Amino acid sequence: MKYKSVFDIIGPVMIGPSSSHTAGAARVGRVARSLFGRQPKWANIHFYGSFASTYKGHGTDVAVVGGLLDFDTYDERIKSSLEFAKQLGLAVQFFEEKAVPDHPNTVKIEIGDDSGDLELVGISIGGGKIEIIELNGFELRLSGHHPAILVVHQDRYGAIAAVSNILSKHKINIGHMEVSRKEAGKMALMTIEVDQNLDDAIVEEIQRLPNISQVARVVD
Repeated sequence: MKYKSVFDIIGPVMIGPSSSHTAGAARVGRVARSLFGRQPKWANIHFYGSFASTYKGHGTDVAVVGGLLDFDTYDERIKSSLEFAKQLGLAVQFFEEKAVPDHPNTVKIEIGDDSGDLELVGISIGGGKIEIIELNGFELRLSGHHPAILVVHQDRYGAIAAVSNILSKHKINIGHMEVSRKEAGKMALMTIEVDQNLDDAIVEEIQRLPNISQVARVVD
């Protein structure tokens, strides 16, 4: 079955008008915020395809910014997210891109502060559902609808098994896992969706493993 519930068709509880252009966009922004781990100081938001042509009318701009401020899809503050961003010191720029994407509802989000930055590409696939397809140049597939950890690591023998062993030890079930790398033996990215949120202690235990550079998580 393509749809498991009526919410897969009509979308989530949300601030409208569109489950794909508003709710989905907010979720992409919120995943970016979650992976960055804090509120950014600046954000460059690039819209592609139908997002580029309709983002003002469908509220895609305020939705993405609302997500970056950690507002959920139903949060009334999304309507005024641009004003909230100014008050909180988040400088935002929007770009309408002409390049033709593989998916019409595509957004690239670049965020950062004095301590670092992050680049993420996400698509809104309908009904409020999303996929994150690129993170800092790594290809991946992350739904954003389940708790997850993203582990940047050296592409070394045993690195994946070491992370899996820690999750097994804490009885954390893996729902989906994939690994992306730009070049053999260099940096790689593990994307692991799990059935429950991971607490700080587990994340820190993974971070202490050999060959692990960075661990970020998406909470449910």
